[in-house]
Amino acid sequence: MTMISVKNLIKKYGDFAAVNDVSFDVKKGEIFGFLGPNGAGKTSTINMMIGLLKPNSGRITINEIDVIKQTKKAQEIMGIVADESNLYNEMNGFENLCFCGALYGMKKKEREHKARELLKLFKLTDASTKTFKSYSKGMKRKLTIAAALIHSPKILFLDEPTTGIDVESSRQIRELLLQLKNNGTTIFITTHYIEEAERLCDRIAFIVQGKIVASGTISELMDKITQNHNVHIITNKDVQDYITDFQKCFKESKVSLKKPNKLVIETEKRIPLLPILKFFQEKEIEVYEAKEIHPSLEEVFIKLTGIETSVLQKEKGGF
Repeated sequence: MTMISVKNLIKKYGDFAAVNDVSFDVKKGEIFGFLGPNGAGKTSTINMMIGLLKPNSGRITINEIDVIKQTKKAQEIMGIVADESNLYNEMNGFENLCFCGALYGMKKKEREHKARELLKLFKLTDASTKTFKSYSKGMKRKLTIAAALIHSPKILFLDEPTTGIDVESSRQIRELLLQLKNNGTTIFITTHYIEEAERLCDRIAFIVQGKIVASGTISELMDKITQNHNVHIITNKDVQDYITDFQKCFKESKVSLKKPNKLVIETEKRIPLLPILKFFQEKEIEVYEAKEIHPSLEEVFIKLTGIETSVLQKEKGGF
């Protein structure tokens, strides 16, 4: 079932197209990642999806609700976590969650019960009576996500959820997002962290200069740049003198020697490992490691976008 549908979305600022004819779908119960450098159009896209920004043209439906025409109805089933927290500094953690519950029309008993559940889930129970301004960055981000979940939304939107927070809090947030997904929540996340997208997302879209240049599962994205099969071999001794013999036995292979005892075998068609192992065994060479290697998501991103990943690590900004 499709939970989010975005068709031909365009957003211009003057003559500049921040989002240029973007289309994609998000399935129910999946984590969908929007990955791209600063200024690529990630934040403009998510702001249009949650009803904070009007597109110049295009269509957005959330759970079959037209976001542009029925913004308030669509927002009722959303949980929204912006890159900047909108909670109140002078309120404590428990009060902030209860206040957010009240905004969604939850009854006092219901919102207080849910607030305690969320504080426990996010490991913030001990800090529940402390003011929000006294929280660390990681604690603030966790409470902000908890606040977005107070009304049990069907869809959770997160804009750069782990930017600028500590490693442990980032790990906890990733674990919680996976738990929410397993419980049926649909999650849309923007990020410029490739490792985060790879760990979390069922499907990913690469956006550059306002356009989606590629999308799919990680394996589908890898298939776009992988034409040959590569097998990585590590042996107990120098194999340089055996490369010629190897290529005579495996005529369609190309061998690259990385170190005297490390080589990569490249072939157009996948070949079984057993004949390779047998070849080295006959030469009285022990094979310590033999595995097929695939490109990393980082390599896929660079190949498909032409952008070095160091660009993604710059301070967030732009559109």
